[in-house]
Amino acid sequence: MADLMAFGIALIASLGLTVPIRRLALRIGMVDQPNPRKVHRTPMPLLGGLAIYAGFVLAVLFSTSSQVRSQIVGILAGATLLAAIGFLDDRGWLHPQIKLFVGMPFAAVLLLASGIRAGVVSYWLPSTFGHLLDAALTLFWVVGITAAFSILDHMDGLCAGIAAIAAAFFALLATQSGQFLVSTLAAAVLGAALGFLRWNFRPAKIFMGDGGALFLGFLMAALGLKLRLTTPTPLASWLAPVLILGVPIFDTTLITLSRARRGLLPFASPGKDHVAHRLANLGLGHRGAVLTLYSAGLAFGLSAWLIIRLPEKAVLSLAVTVVLVLLVALAALERAPYERQLKPSRSAQAP
Repeated sequence: MADLMAFGIALIASLGLTVPIRRLALRIGMVDQPNPRKVHRTPMPLLGGLAIYAGFVLAVLFSTSSQVRSQIVGILAGATLLAAIGFLDDRGWLHPQIKLFVGMPFAAVLLLASGIRAGVVSYWLPSTFGHLLDAALTLFWVVGITAAFSILDHMDGLCAGIAAIAAAFFALLATQSGQFLVSTLAAAVLGAALGFLRWNFRPAKIFMGDGGALFLGFLMAALGLKLRLTTPTPLASWLAPVLILGVPIFDTTLITLSRARRGLLPFASPGKDHVAHRLANLGLGHRGAVLTLYSAGLAFGLSAWLIIRLPEKAVLSLAVTVVLVLLVALAALERAPYERQLKPSRSAQAP
């Protein structure tokens, strides 16, 4: 019942608040101007992330008890911090690298301080050193996933839609494992993302901006850490969140390898070389590329649902198969047409 309440509140709040927030963004000049590395041709209102944030927070406040809310203080604090940093970055009041090298690591520390962390190394090495390695893994996971969603927000409806699909699978697996707090949080993310998607799918009326993308990315990372599945093998439990978030991980991997190969800094050289851009250039167009990545998100999610039901040998076989398929896809997409960036001069600042 809490899941449905959280989903409904977040959906209605996000859906209803996006329109007045759009007017506010236009009034205060909070808009994203078009330029050669972007796909939109007219100034687009930002601040859509504010509707996502409000929908999620209202859903959590009204669908959970005070005792339950006390268990997710670290998540709410980290998500709020990154949303605020994102909004300031959208306004042009922060250097772009602040969010990567200050905001995201500090938000990860807030999770660690609240007891939310990876449990991979310490499972095999239950010692202080093992816990320290898990803390480092948590930091890497949170920063990586948050950054992945931040750079995934480059086409109408892409980031919100992928977040909604991932949240749906987090809710499903958490419910099946009896993790009702995690399922409630995931349902709130699902509702907030879908409500905003009504106004963000092509042709978009508003963008979520970095405030929304960082917020969603952090919540996805936190849900991945909070998810604890009852499976025949721990490997399946650890792989499930990675598979659910397969699309942003794959996109980030592609542009990181591609840009590094060309002598560019992966997170400081934005351009039209993401998976969606390459798919669009192959003839799918904007809408077709986004829908293809939605389908990939569903396939990844179904793989996560399947992998937790398999014995250990089958888990390893499926994992190896997925890796091989992704390597082939990486090689094929690297050869697909895309707009190549020039190396920035030393005096140029990262956009």
